[in-house]
Amino acid sequence: MFAVVETGGKQYRVTEGGVLCIEKIPGKAVGDAVVFDKVLLLDDGTTTKVGTPYLEGVTIEAKLIEEGKGKKLHIQKFKSKSRYKRRLGHRQPYVKVAVPKV
Repeated sequence: MFAVVETGGKQYRVTEGGVLCIEKIPGKAVGDAVVFDKVLLLDDGTTTKVGTPYLEGVTIEAKLIEEGKGKKLHIQKFKSKSRYKRRLGHRQPYVKVAVPKV
C-alpha cells in the first residue's frame, strides 16, 4: 500500500512504515504530528484512486522524528578579465517523518 503526497512544492511516494526526508515545516518540532492533506494518488494493492488534482477526504498522518541540514552545496561566481570570484555555500534544512500507516 502506498500513496503520493505533495508537500513543499514536491511530490513524494509514501509507504507504510517508511521514513521520508521532506523540506522543513515551519512551526513544527520533533515529536509533533504532521498531516498530509494533499494526497494525489492512493493504491491499496487492488485498486488505485487518482485525484483531480487531490483526493477528497483522504489524509495521511506522520510523526516528525528528526530535524537537520542537508549536504553543503557550493555556488561559485566568476567573471573573466575582471578579477571577480565569489564562493558561497548553502545547506537546505530538512525534516525526517515516519509514516506508521497509509
